[in-house]
Amino acid sequence: MASSPSAFKVYAEECHSIFGNAPTLELLIENHEYPFAHEAGVYVAQDNTHFVTSNQFVDPSVGRRHIRISKICLPVDLASKAVGCEEIDAPMVPMANGGVNDRDGILFCAQGTLSAPGGLVWMDAKPPYTCSSPITSFHGLNDVVVHSDGGIWFTDPIYGFEQGIRPKPRLPSQVCRFDPDTGPDEEIVYITDTDWIHGDGTTDDARVSHIYAFDVATYSGQPFLTSRRLFTMADKGVPDGINGCGDSVSIWSPGGVLLGKILVDGGVANFCFGVNGELFLLNENRIWRAQLSSGIKGDLLRI
Repeated sequence: MASSPSAFKVYAEECHSIFGNAPTLELLIENHEYPFAHEAGVYVAQDNTHFVTSNQFVDPSVGRRHIRISKICLPVDLASKAVGCEEIDAPMVPMANGGVNDRDGILFCAQGTLSAPGGLVWMDAKPPYTCSSPITSFHGLNDVVVHSDGGIWFTDPIYGFEQGIRPKPRLPSQVCRFDPDTGPDEEIVYITDTDWIHGDGTTDDARVSHIYAFDVATYSGQPFLTSRRLFTMADKGVPDGINGCGDSVSIWSPGGVLLGKILVDGGVANFCFGVNGELFLLNENRIWRAQLSSGIKGDLLRI
């Protein structure tokens, strides 16, 4: 597989320690029939697999818009074995979007449909992919993360209504935390404002494309988000889920300084870390693998 070291753009010296001496970017798998690599991006280390959700596409078998979950099977030796892709039938996860590792499976955001509500759905990472729904009756969950204390933070915007897949919302766009029983110290939460683009695809350069930082404070034994402040602005497209921008994966310092970029034609919708500095980039119809410095660890799995 051809690599592309020229994709790595350095703006500050600190970025050299992140990229390492010989970073590479290689195409793992592509599918031109539909945009299979859009969201989720959940790496399961136990069996070296990677779960992704597609963008919306018209499924000819049913004649309406659909989102498909795929499991990417990554061989140990990429040079001699092909990357596999298994499409998963998951009717309990209507219009899946974001996802995150949770116990021995994946916690998906189900956006819902015109007749089925949105919510969180847990799916086993192994066949037969058993599902359960810890949270239902939200409008259209988009992204989710699990705190080390077990708390689940998720966003519930109005995208589904704007895209015509959900009824008119009865709840405001909001960030929620569910307790079923955040930087390295988990004291800061970063939330994106992607008002630059709306659900119908229209854009407006006068609208924001920002990342905001919030402190996690505890009052009366419960966590709250406080001290909202501007962290940075994406210079291309929007910072979608803090996982990708219109031209790249962008890397900022804790102070909001742009350190570097991993440039990908068409931008990056989402990404997740693998092992030893691996980074899997979702590019709608393609998945790329970037190899960074082997000492770089994703904060979620830390492997």
